[in-house]
Amino acid sequence: MGQTRNFAGFHTPTQENDPLRLESGELVIALAGNPNVGKSTIFNLLTGMNQHTGNWPGKTVASARGCFKTEKSECVLVDLPGTYSLVTHSPEEEITRGFLCSGVYDAVMLVCDATCLERNMNLVLQTLELTQKVIVCVNLLDEAAKKQIEIDIARLEERLGVPVIGIVGRSRKSKKKLLSAIDLLAESNVQKKAYTVKYPAPIEEAIGNLTAIAHEYEPSVHLSRHICLRLLEFDGDYEFSELLGSELNGLLTNAAGKLRCELTDDGIDLLKLDEIRVSANVRCAEEICKECVKIHSNKKSTGERFDRVLTGKITGYPIMLLFFAMILWLTIVGANYPSQMLSKLLLSFEAPIGAALAYMRAPDFLMGILIDGVYRTLAWVISVMLPPMAIFFPLFTLLEDAGFLPRIAYNLDKPFCACNACGKQALTMCMGFGCNAAGVVGCRIIDSERERLLAVLTNSFVPCNGRFPTLIALIGMFFLFSVNGGLASSILSALILCAVILLGIAATFVSTALLSVTLVKSKPCPFTIELPPYRRPQIGKVIIRSVFDRTLLVLARAVTVAAPAGALIWLLAHINIGGINMLTYISGILDPIGSIMGLDGAILLGFILGFPANEIVLPIILMIYSGSGSLSELGGLDATREILVQNGWTALTALNTMLFSLMHWPCSTTLLSVKKETGSIRMTLLATVLPTLFGFVLCLITALMFT
Repeated sequence: MGQTRNFAGFHTPTQENDPLRLESGELVIALAGNPNVGKSTIFNLLTGMNQHTGNWPGKTVASARGCFKTEKSECVLVDLPGTYSLVTHSPEEEITRGFLCSGVYDAVMLVCDATCLERNMNLVLQTLELTQKVIVCVNLLDEAAKKQIEIDIARLEERLGVPVIGIVGRSRKSKKKLLSAIDLLAESNVQKKAYTVKYPAPIEEAIGNLTAIAHEYEPSVHLSRHICLRLLEFDGDYEFSELLGSELNGLLTNAAGKLRCELTDDGIDLLKLDEIRVSANVRCAEEICKECVKIHSNKKSTGERFDRVLTGKITGYPIMLLFFAMILWLTIVGANYPSQMLSKLLLSFEAPIGAALAYMRAPDFLMGILIDGVYRTLAWVISVMLPPMAIFFPLFTLLEDAGFLPRIAYNLDKPFCACNACGKQALTMCMGFGCNAAGVVGCRIIDSERERLLAVLTNSFVPCNGRFPTLIALIGMFFLFSVNGGLASSILSALILCAVILLGIAATFVSTALLSVTLVKSKPCPFTIELPPYRRPQIGKVIIRSVFDRTLLVLARAVTVAAPAGALIWLLAHINIGGINMLTYISGILDPIGSIMGLDGAILLGFILGFPANEIVLPIILMIYSGSGSLSELGGLDATREILVQNGWTALTALNTMLFSLMHWPCSTTLLSVKKETGSIRMTLLATVLPTLFGFVLCLITALMFT
């Protein structure tokens, strides 16, 4: 292995100048497979790296690299995004196809799911048309055993003509099997010919002609069957012109053009060439699996019985809402006391920090900005944001790891299809409840560029955890005043919050439908979503990874934008114009617009200054009302409600503030993510204006109806 000509026929780097190899002599192993077959688990098993192993299709959206050692070799393992086929349209799946076609590897480790081997066989057969240096890993044998599915590994290896090993990716016993298989493949000089899919005679003849032309051009080039088929399907391919070299690509493109004419004369419909290829692969996969797979029971599995309930037309939506309400209730109840304790703890450090600055003879102006401005704002953001995220993200990840979230996407596929979008948007929408920025980044799992853009632009219609504190506080102050706390209060609060969230989801559907027929016009693309088996979540790993990969990451982003915001708020509160501080002055200017919406200028200014972090909107509003120069800790709900009522608040004001909190411009972190994902300032502006327009119109309607 490690030659300068790969199995696809492309020029590849030598081991000395290959950037994938950290050291000369290392073996590069490509890890590929369908989505949700346990690739990332095997990657972690071999490399020891903490790669996330989310339980939905397309979770891994970029290749990752790790190193490991066998008894005889040092290896670099490249984890490629999951793909069902090498003929793809998804940007993520194109990463896999491009890597496998480029040949910058020594072997491919293909991971298959033992519970649905026939479906996985399509990618195996296509990969064997690229290279014979393949190890097939039949994973999840434990899941197959539960379903009474028996895989004849020896017979499968005999049929495919490449090494096949049966493993359980979560078991460390499988690691030895994997390492041994790599060593055997690395030192193998003689290998029997791998399985070859046979196509109609005219196509086989055309493949042979292209291979002969490439061999005549340069004897060391072995042109793969996959590349030949691609050349016959298209009038040249930009990937091939770059990888084959312009002269060879031109030669083969001209030859392919003549061969296409001959195929047409032989009765081969070139428009159906891909269909012919797929049909041949499916037929061969059926034949192989018929010999190698035995199912000893026809009874429906427990998972299938669960699916009848969770994805049923009548039961699917109510159970989905019940699960979500339960998560919200746990988040609301669980975050309350930790948030209060964390706030008191952080604010207790103000005095020592002030003493330290005074000891260093810092001027009062600087102490005010740093303590009352920056530090107090950071304390607010952390104490309000951290506890809900620390509860919501692990619960969300547990549902993901257990296999529940793909069922949500399945249930919501029809509503999203009615909006000319796809069901995967449901997954990114669910991410947005934790953090809209994370939801925007998560839109990478959507294959179609158009539908990915729809999901990015509409993700902020669902409230992130930064907006939950404001919504929960207003619900408690203005809509639960007749409930005397306790369990009834928390349950009612969760139900009202669910109603607000359902309104946000409805706005997501409406805005998606409007965009799909106006600014983002295109024909919707079909997508494949796999319902993975239900699995017991790895609770310890889920909690650790959700805290570090999501909670702390999002919190760090919020902190970086909240610090300068705190300084700006303090400055505006201490700069006077005609004896009136800037906060009061600007809120007065905004009053006419606010009154039209059933709000006031202080509320609008609170949302504007809360642009870096939604958590500080309500504290800013209270600071403007009180005329204080810094954010102050909220007292009890009764005391806070009294302040708001004294400044003209009614139930309508609270309702419209909740509606505008639900639908207004996204926070700065989310907009930065939109800009990064779309690469467009115009789309970033659209993501800003769209929810704001919805919120303005909705507030205007309620103000006209109830005043």
